[in-house]
Amino acid sequence: MDQRESSRDIDQAASDWTARLDRGPLSAREEDAFQAWLKGDPRRKGAMLRAQAMAMMSESAQALGDDFDPADFAAPKVSPLSRRQALTWGGGAAVAASLGALAIGLPAAAGTVISTERGEIRLAPLKDGSTVLLNTETKIRIRYDKGRRIVALLKGEAYFSVARDDRRPFIVEVDGRRLSTAQANFRVRKLDQAPVDVLVNQGLVEVAPALVSAHAVRLASNTRLLLSDGPAAERPRAITPETVSRELAWREGKLAFEGETLKQAAEVFARYSDTRIQIGDPFLAREPVTGLFAANDPVGFSRAIARVFDARLDQQGDTVVLSRRSVAE
Repeated sequence: MDQRESSRDIDQAASDWTARLDRGPLSAREEDAFQAWLKGDPRRKGAMLRAQAMAMMSESAQALGDDFDPADFAAPKVSPLSRRQALTWGGGAAVAASLGALAIGLPAAAGTVISTERGEIRLAPLKDGSTVLLNTETKIRIRYDKGRRIVALLKGEAYFSVARDDRRPFIVEVDGRRLSTAQANFRVRKLDQAPVDVLVNQGLVEVAPALVSAHAVRLASNTRLLLSDGPAAERPRAITPETVSRELAWREGKLAFEGETLKQAAEVFARYSDTRIQIGDPFLAREPVTGLFAANDPVGFSRAIARVFDARLDQQGDTVVLSRRSVAE
């Protein structure tokens, strides 16, 4: 009985194939061998996507010069965005043009409104030492007084790093609900046609109930909660540190997928770019996607998908169309 191929062996083979593809078009014999390898084990397509995603980000990073550190393109860390990461992120012209400005030192007066455009990510330091990192198309309103620190999330997604102040609780208002903490790092996401999503990766956050008669919900580290209209459906669930890292990869300009469908991945990319990914085949749209990709490069992502799933890619202005190849092709 043949021994099952290890994940390390598959990753190495995917890396080798990626290097070979970078050297130029495959011969007919090599193409047949590549397609046969892809179809041999269901894990290989995911490994190939990961290898190509890493290669794309490494190529983009060459513009950063001699100070480029490949570790910056490894799996995202959960720790707050460092000054070095901010400078590295803004160093490449292509990344800066697509992701927008990373604002540092922005004052936060009472009633201040801060927002980001599509593809822009902005760091807003607050006057108490806390920070808010705004993801693409996000809007917040800040109101500080002697007794409370209040930030309203009007739309989008924000990551809060709260400095401790025992005299004033830190409160996030979203969709008529209040989240309060003394000190924590947590993400709140409010998107159209989706429940508000709260993820805590450090500290403790208390979620006020939707109904007066219900009890508050307390979220500890590595916990997630989807807010609804009634307390019966609101059940916190523990998540792994790996899941936290994937969910927060956007803080470093990346998108992480672990088995989401191609359709779902295309919808996520649409939040960050005016370039749209259309999928012309329903079976292709259901293919699972795994890997870490640059949020500002939907075309590069589509090229990787086309190669791994033997699909056809057509770019028409700001639209990238992915479809199955015909038998004749």
